[in-house]
Amino acid sequence: MDELLKYVPNVHFEQIPIKNLVSNQEYQRNLSINHVQRAADNFDPYQVNPVKVSRRNGINYVFNGQHTIEIIALVSGSRDTPVWCMIYDDLEYSHEADIFANQMKYVKPLLPYEIFMANIEAGNDKQLIIKDLVESYGLFLTQSSRPGGICAVYSLEKIYDKYGFHTLDRVLRLCIGTWEGTPQSFSGNMLNGLVILLETYGDSLKDDVFKEKVGRISVKEISRTAKERKAGSLGFAEALLLAYNKKSHNPLKWETLYALKTKSVASEEQEEEFDSNINPVTDGQLDIFNT
Repeated sequence: MDELLKYVPNVHFEQIPIKNLVSNQEYQRNLSINHVQRAADNFDPYQVNPVKVSRRNGINYVFNGQHTIEIIALVSGSRDTPVWCMIYDDLEYSHEADIFANQMKYVKPLLPYEIFMANIEAGNDKQLIIKDLVESYGLFLTQSSRPGGICAVYSLEKIYDKYGFHTLDRVLRLCIGTWEGTPQSFSGNMLNGLVILLETYGDSLKDDVFKEKVGRISVKEISRTAKERKAGSLGFAEALLLAYNKKSHNPLKWETLYALKTKSVASEEQEEEFDSNINPVTDGQLDIFNT
């Protein structure tokens, strides 16, 4: 039995008030106020992981969980609130920094599909609504590209969150009517590129015209044109607009797309900056209360 103890960290657990924890070590990243606020708005005590603490010279140094303690302090309104801590008594400063730097090195991140299906098992409304919508069209959610399957679950959720159920419904309906369920037509870039057009032109974009004119062009050709014009979903929006306007007597105005595109790019940059402050979700870690 003693031989097996070398595989078990030499730690003990205590509840320590937040005011008695120190988390300003040089090796840690800057505290993200956006991350703290977002997590506080969605607080769930069952998602909170123990804070890792190195006790040196009687001081409790947090080397994993600085955002956790700030989230709990914000939600509770007091730094007297205790948090569960995993205490290491035998670490030096350099060892703490090494643990912090390499803690995610061999952790396998959860894929968006895995997170989505876990939410289905949990009975969460948003994912169930999206799943039912997809299946109402005779499609299904999948982890790999298959006929009739949609892999881009993250894009489905993002469209639902940002634009609502009816926009997501219209996007799926257009993709199916235009390309008859070709797997590549449900890529994240295609879905998001189509959303850009719908949000830009609204009812000025006629669904029947879109299906007739854009449907004459293969998904591969749309993808090729998109890559030549611009990376990501904006390139797909431009490629789709080109196809829609071809030989049209009443084309949709390009300047309208560019006006919204400038606003959209700024919004996406802010969103990416915000997301970069959030750790990837990992096995056994379905939460945002980390480091």
